[in-house]
Parts: sequence; structure tokens; C-alpha cells
Amino acid sequence: MATTYMTAEGLQKLKDELQFLEGHERPRVIAAIAEARDKGDLSENAEYDAAKEEQGMLESRIAALKGKIMDARVIDESTIKTDEVQILTKVRVRNRRNGAEKVYQLVTEGEANMAEGKLSVTTPIAKGLMGKKVGEIAQVQVPAGTIEFEILEISL
Repeated sequence: MATTYMTAEGLQKLKDELQFLEGHERPRVIAAIAEARDKGDLSENAEYDAAKEEQGMLESRIAALKGKIMDARVIDESTIKTDEVQILTKVRVRNRRNGAEKVYQLVTEGEANMAEGKLSVTTPIAKGLMGKKVGEIAQVQVPAGTIEFEILEISL
């Protein structure tokens, strides 16, 4: 697995999810398997098959989380500067075509959440904004064509 860079907050979310899955979901699935097993013939027991399938998916998610946590490298937020757009900065932009303003925070892929305005640094928009300074124009290539964003403000 490749090194994943994230904030301390992002790492804590992964740890919290892992703790929930191991401490709550795993015992629940084990109990469901035991209950289904007690119902008799396993060859024709749909509840048993469903519980075993759920267990497989759960264990796969637990293993993936453990791998991400083990390979995670926390980004020191105190080293982040606001003179140019970079990971963890918030950037207020204006779409030059329609005048619409948006605020994005550039985050790691695992922390992306468009509903919260958290944009993964791997997206075309984020890539186009990276390294730009206030007042500069970022030309971003998206499937619908090129969008020009004016950088209005950069903050933490």
C-alpha cells in the first residue's frame, strides 16, 4: 500500500471507524453467524450465507483501514503557508464565466467531501488551483471544457 498523507483529524476518523467496526460490528456479525448456525442445515441456510458474506466484507474493510492507518503520514498543519494554494488551504475562487464564488479546502483523497467543500487534491480542479496565488487565474481542464477560476483568497 502507498503512503497516504492526511491531517491528524483524518487519521483520527479512520481510527474511530476501525474501533467501531472491531468493537461493535464484528461482535454483532459473529452473533448473527452463531444464531444462523443454530437453525440447522447450513447448506440451505440463507441467513447463514448472508451473515458470512457480511463478515467477509467487514473483515476486508477492517484490513483496509489497518493498512491505511499503518501507512499514514500526518501532515504538520503548522508548516502550511497561505501565500499559495496547497493541500489543507481553503481557497475562495470566482468562476470567470458565470461569476459564481466557491470556497474549497484542498484535502487528501480520503478526506474529500464535496458537501463540506473538501476537494481531493487529485481532482482536476484542485490540480489546477495548486500553486496559484491570490489574483492569479487558474485554467482548469474538466470534461466539459476549460473553466477559469480567479483566486480571491487563501486561508487555513
